[in-house]
Amino acid sequence: MPEFRPSSLTRLPSIPRRATMRRLATLGTLAACALALPLSAAAQAQGQPQAQLAGGKPIRILVGAPAGGTTDTLARTIAQEMSQELGQAVVVENRPGAGGNIAADLVAKSAPDGSTLLMSFTSHTINATLYKKLPFDPVQDFTPITLVATVPSVLVATPKLAASNVPELIRLARSEPGKLNFAIGSVGSSLHMAGDMFKMMTGTYIVNIPYKGTSPALTDVLAGQCDLMFASTINVLPHVRAGKLKVLGVTSPAPLPQFPGAAPIGNTVKGFESSAWFGLFGPAGMPQETTQALYHAARKGLESPAVRKRLENDGAQPVGMPPEAFAAFVKQDIKRWAGVVKYSGASPE
Repeated sequence: MPEFRPSSLTRLPSIPRRATMRRLATLGTLAACALALPLSAAAQAQGQPQAQLAGGKPIRILVGAPAGGTTDTLARTIAQEMSQELGQAVVVENRPGAGGNIAADLVAKSAPDGSTLLMSFTSHTINATLYKKLPFDPVQDFTPITLVATVPSVLVATPKLAASNVPELIRLARSEPGKLNFAIGSVGSSLHMAGDMFKMMTGTYIVNIPYKGTSPALTDVLAGQCDLMFASTINVLPHVRAGKLKVLGVTSPAPLPQFPGAAPIGNTVKGFESSAWFGLFGPAGMPQETTQALYHAARKGLESPAVRKRLENDGAQPVGMPPEAFAAFVKQDIKRWAGVVKYSGASPE
């Protein structure tokens, strides 16, 4: 095995397998518990008209990622459903940059009337440790509304890569250390961490190439400018079906029906598993009735058979976690990622 040489972005020692499994098991347990939790009394009420939020003006959901990414796709899906449930316009605005921090900061400083929300993702809890200083507190400056969904990822490659599965990729990477590269949509994202986890657990050296968002990173892999990428199932499924990308493995513990023939990476790299989460937040200090109304609208949308089928077909798992449980989840996830981020030496540019 060649000596490991860190890329310009990361310097990671091996990640303990038991810690990885424990963190992911906790995520799965929380999500499963959330699905079993009953709706609030307000959410269970039938046939009672809801008062419009924020004086009836359009509700904005800010997304800290470019259009076309997983966060954006989920935000637009849930916005349409919430608009129908609330009886008022719900629009999505993309404010990419700084790993989602630009959008998060705007929401943190917004009026707590329910008119400005944040669709965030795993980086919300990773950034708490990744950044030495944030303009907001990831816990104190937000009102958690609901964990919308979890999404496993897939390891995809340009079709010209001389490897068609994980064992072949490991052999290729070890034979030519530093020649292959990973497209990184966002430094510090769960997909970035998945790539570094893969390198450390396999003893391979693959160079990280950072991009400002998932879409430009995926574009370069499609064009053959980059070799590999960890990406969400939602983003790559159409390209895989069109033969423009090939799947080397999936990050879930079991195969995904959307990608027949692609084995879990954990079958080869024992203990490897990764999943991203996506959640809805408001500014701190939102009245409980406003939070519950927004949660109810989001959960009703996720319970729609059409929405569930669409998300599940893409490999996403709808959750609909209640506000109180989501608040506890955020705090625990910050603690879980803190050790990994510090251990990695990763830092934003």
